[in-house]
Amino acid sequence: MAAVSARLPAFPWDKLEPYKKTAAAHPDGIVDLSVGTPVDPVPQLIQDALVAAADSPGYPTVWGTAALRDAITGWLKGRLGASAAGHRNVLPVVGSKELVAWLPTQLGLGAGDKVAYPRLAYPTYEVGARLCGAEAVVYDDPTELDPAGVKLLWLNSPSNPTGKVIPKEDLVRIVAWAREHGILLFSDECYLELGWEAEPVSVLHDDVCGGSYEGVVAVHSLSKRSNLAGYRAAFIAGDAEVLGELLEIRKHGGMMTPAPVQAATVAALGDDVHVAEQRGRYAARREALRSALEAHGFRVEHSEASLYLWVTRDEPCWDTVAHLAELGVLVAPGDFYGEAGARFVRVAFTATDERVDAAVKRLA
Repeated sequence: MAAVSARLPAFPWDKLEPYKKTAAAHPDGIVDLSVGTPVDPVPQLIQDALVAAADSPGYPTVWGTAALRDAITGWLKGRLGASAAGHRNVLPVVGSKELVAWLPTQLGLGAGDKVAYPRLAYPTYEVGARLCGAEAVVYDDPTELDPAGVKLLWLNSPSNPTGKVIPKEDLVRIVAWAREHGILLFSDECYLELGWEAEPVSVLHDDVCGGSYEGVVAVHSLSKRSNLAGYRAAFIAGDAEVLGELLEIRKHGGMMTPAPVQAATVAALGDDVHVAEQRGRYAARREALRSALEAHGFRVEHSEASLYLWVTRDEPCWDTVAHLAELGVLVAPGDFYGEAGARFVRVAFTATDERVDAAVKRLA
């Protein structure tokens, strides 16, 4: 039983517990800016769709309803500029983290194969490689990798944790390089609708992939843009052959998005008003926290998109975590995301307006 878990790194968030206790001891309570979980209400039209589909006694399909596939392909065309998207190019998944963690295993990767991801990255890319026994390799520019043995290349734009956005011209170059070397490219685009100082572009955009999805898949989630983290609503889109293979595997594994969640996803993808409203909330919180952090002596790097500010005081990240915990503010240490983050912390602006205001006052 321990053979698989022994491959995995220590669960990083456990290391934050002592600092969480310190922050929680603040007289006015903790301001938790660490995990980045949505706190605002699920939009009413999405709740209504979920409730309307609550009487769903039968098994849902892994591929999803035709209505769901219509909603996803319509969104891909209208929002991402993926004009050739059809039903065979989409597949719902049970939250994007599940997909990231188990993708290398479902692709049949193992010892001798390499999974590449950014030097500063969401830890689950490494977890996915370790689960199947593949080698995890990091990069600054993927086209500088030795392509030998690289079977899966992860992009992440906008980045978690840094908020960095890959420019369109670089995406074009990277897609061409991956295709030249026969490397499957998966692009994690879960923060794509949260660009602040840059406009994120999908690898599925016609200008990037040339209208062909060969060797290219994008990952999208409704957790952030629609406050649906608790619904586990996500999907992948792109290469029909890759998605077809994953569909067969996931059918055998019973990896089905619940029918009410499928109905809620249709409603969420069909409405832009709630997305704009939520963006407005996040924009205000972002501006308030950024100003307060800079006034407190922090330097903000990247952070042009996503739900985080990537900041430093040019000291070890755990010293920063401890300093802010004494103020009752909990943040994520940068080394959770790789050694290159050892002097940074990630500050989420997903807390309520009241808690963000409290953090601003404490930083002052």
